Amino acid sequence: MFRLPVITGFGGMNPAGRSSFHQGYRRLIAESLPAGERQQMLTGLATMMGYVAYSNGEYRDATGKSYTPAQLEQYFAEPIFNNTLIRRISTDHFDADHIATHKALSLSGVGGELTFSIPKKQLPQPLPEGWHISQGSNAEQVTVSLAQPLPVKVSTTYSMAVQAAGQLPTGFELSTLYPSRFHPRGLQMAIAGASDAVNSLGIPWETICASVAPDEIGVYASSIMSQIDENGYAGLLQARLKAGRVSTKQLVLGFNSMPADFINAYVLGNMGATGSITGACASFLYNLRMGIEDIRSNRRRVVMVGSSEAPITPEVIDGYATMGALASDEKLRKLDGGTLDYQRASRPFGDNCGFTIAESSQYIILMDDALAVELGADIYGSVSDVFVNADGFKKSISAPGPGNYLTFAKAVASARSILGEQAIRNRSFVQAHGSSTPQNRTTESAILDRVASAFGIENWPVTAIKSYLGHSLASASGDQMVTTLGVFSDQYLPGIKTIKEVADDVHDERLRLSTSDQALEEPPEVAFLNSKGFGGNNATACVLSPQVTEKMIAQRHGKQSMSRYYDSREKVRDNAQSYHHSALQGNFKTIYKFGEHLIDDDGITLSENSIEIAGFKESINLDLVNPYSDMV
Repeated sequence: MFRLPVITGFGGMNPAGRSSFHQGYRRLIAESLPAGERQQMLTGLATMMGYVAYSNGEYRDATGKSYTPAQLEQYFAEPIFNNTLIRRISTDHFDADHIATHKALSLSGVGGELTFSIPKKQLPQPLPEGWHISQGSNAEQVTVSLAQPLPVKVSTTYSMAVQAAGQLPTGFELSTLYPSRFHPRGLQMAIAGASDAVNSLGIPWETICASVAPDEIGVYASSIMSQIDENGYAGLLQARLKAGRVSTKQLVLGFNSMPADFINAYVLGNMGATGSITGACASFLYNLRMGIEDIRSNRRRVVMVGSSEAPITPEVIDGYATMGALASDEKLRKLDGGTLDYQRASRPFGDNCGFTIAESSQYIILMDDALAVELGADIYGSVSDVFVNADGFKKSISAPGPGNYLTFAKAVASARSILGEQAIRNRSFVQAHGSSTPQNRTTESAILDRVASAFGIENWPVTAIKSYLGHSLASASGDQMVTTLGVFSDQYLPGIKTIKEVADDVHDERLRLSTSDQALEEPPEVAFLNSKGFGGNNATACVLSPQVTEKMIAQRHGKQSMSRYYDSREKVRDNAQSYHHSALQGNFKTIYKFGEHLIDDDGITLSENSIEIAGFKESINLDLVNPYSDMV
């Protein structure tokens, strides 16, 4: 009997804002929200972005003026909408019109010989070939003479060809959430995102740890691009060329496994399993697959899965732009007859010209169904399966291939085996990879349309949230996941609002692609999250709704257990709502336990049958079963 991996908490942040309690999702469907939910979403963003602060029961701006939620919407909706989602790169990151670079020059002397004076202490050692040194006007100066031209590099700036990105809300200062000195931005996002997920549980983490053995917890998280700002690999690789020094932290903090390592060490104190799988843009789903397999096979009872990606740096953008993968300003102007609208830079399944890079940090917490019932954990859905397939032989490492046919068809077949044909035909929807490249719009739509035909699906709702958020690389399917949980809650599928119409070459005979939010006729029961990564990293996840998940759990555990579960869940929900209201007020309760609760050798007790660890109620069992008993 497989245990069911149940989603009991989720959190993070992306260009739409905070993820927990569907706040970021509701930014995407702002036009479709009831007035109360819209005002709550805007209130949370207003405090997150620093427009107002909450104090003594009131929201006040820097001048001391107080605002009701309705007034917050009236005065701040426009700047909030202009400074979230995809937009022109903010100077919070860098000045995209003045990126530091060097211009190579060759200097020659007038009349043949080049002569110049420099401080003696600046002489390079060893001296370059052909340099002749003589004493200058004082003891500290020397004169350099050389006959051949002197190659030099002069500091200058350039304007980036790509100036759109999906950025965290402007004004949201990660560094103020906890003591984050020298932490790369991606790791700051990991701490904040994982904390949001833990706080959303409504169950103290200590309670969870007391309910399971230390090795029954797992954390699986990664990034594709590693940590590549000045506090990570960028600073490491640039230090010598900038005549600086490498710091003691830049190398290790740059690892792409650091999101998991930071969460283990500073958020959870996890001593169980850990891992960091990368599979290009499918990395979140690769880690999710490891997590659900651990739970289904009874190796783990609690798993945190996620990704943190902070790729908005000149070097990363230059790299993807040189490949021709990004929507450059020039290409966007050509599409729009000379005008430039950064907020419409990403246009999945429409007339498009490349993807838009983005930053995001997303984490979900999975429990096995028995533990969720025991602890009264709230249920946001479950993950029944994740399928991964490669493309086989390729002529281009970045080109799409046939592997996604396998992952997507298997995911739909898996859902059909659990829920039946009517559910996948009438009560399912698709989170498309939807990268906003011309090649993706044809190849992915062909896959979805052909799978729909094979399974008798006639009008399949499809969305592509990269139109709002951009492409956050390793975290892209994390963005899909938290949006999916919002769709299960509110039953609105975000429209692809950055396109005027679906492109002529999109295969959509059986697909329902909309430029406005889709109100789903029936409560959705299953969502398919699709990812097509560079190198042939294809993955598709099958996510079941909370209603379906709860029904399945009730079938397994019975009425008496469920009655106790419903009673205990009320307190959990109250605790979770308390955190939600705190976050709306700008207090994110970020968890950062640096050097706390350290366990030394004396805190570990060993016997031939178990390991006991100080601070953990349950011991680790060493009375293991031989899995190869039929062979020995």
